[in-house]
Amino acid sequence: MYLKTLLYGVLAVVGVPVVLILYSYLIEKLVDILKPEVRRWLRPWLWIIPAVAFLGVFLIYPVINTIILSLKNADSTKFVGLKNYLFVFTDRNMLIAMRNNLLWLVIFTFFTVTLGLVIAVLTDRVKYEKVAKAFVFMPMAISFVAAGVIWKFMYEFRPKGTAQIGTVNAILTGLIPGFKPQAWLFNPAINNFALIVVGIWMWTGFCMVVLSAGLKGIPTTILEAARIDGATEWKIFWRIIVPLLKSTITVIATTMVINVLKVFDIVYVMTNGNLGTEVIANRMYKEMFSFHNFGRASAIATVLLLAITPMMLINIKRFGQKRG
Repeated sequence: MYLKTLLYGVLAVVGVPVVLILYSYLIEKLVDILKPEVRRWLRPWLWIIPAVAFLGVFLIYPVINTIILSLKNADSTKFVGLKNYLFVFTDRNMLIAMRNNLLWLVIFTFFTVTLGLVIAVLTDRVKYEKVAKAFVFMPMAISFVAAGVIWKFMYEFRPKGTAQIGTVNAILTGLIPGFKPQAWLFNPAINNFALIVVGIWMWTGFCMVVLSAGLKGIPTTILEAARIDGATEWKIFWRIIVPLLKSTITVIATTMVINVLKVFDIVYVMTNGNLGTEVIANRMYKEMFSFHNFGRASAIATVLLLAITPMMLINIKRFGQKRG
């Protein structure tokens, strides 16, 4: 069994480069025997065909198949029209999931982008800039599942009067006299916010790195001229830095929106969508693998795709404008 797995691994590692080398060799041999005018026209297409084929097999076909399945019943044996989509927009659990995704969308996007920008500006002025940024970016090196497990222990709850083994409750009870320990993940009033904090902790470093790169692109002469003219650092931030980083902020904000619309790992690991913490992607997973309702799961996936597509198009447009 292990030998067979090892053999497949070696074939995957060695076989792909070998196939690419053979393909490129055969393409160039084929093109060389053609006339120059045909060669100029054909060569790009021959190199594009493999990429187009991969996109067709692994992206376009699954999307089309998912849309078709969304119009069928649970076991995909007969068409039911838009019944599954009616479920998506009327079922109580789905409405809760959409509400939670909206909550994630607003709070997560605002704080990741804002904190990323503030930290990028502040760390740009300290002596040990790289070290400071490394600490902020470090959570991105952790998988989302691992982050969920870590924070689940940090939110651990024990009744008042007993030793708090959860980091959050231990710190708050130690710093605030009379503070009552909170069951962060079991209280419907605060559990969604507790989950969002984990997402913010993970993604702020990513936003900081991208915005810091944009900040480095601002000419220092502009900032120095503003200081000479008597502008305060606050005015420089709002009147110069933010306007010049507008395109970068827009791109990073839309990227965060895309990420938050398909948030899954943190919710699945920490609460599995229980106690009012359900999100769209987690609901799709349950419909597919827990309830085995392929129609509803496909309908949710299609709605999620339609929600993400506009954000992707905005990002593509922004990249095109920046390149132009």
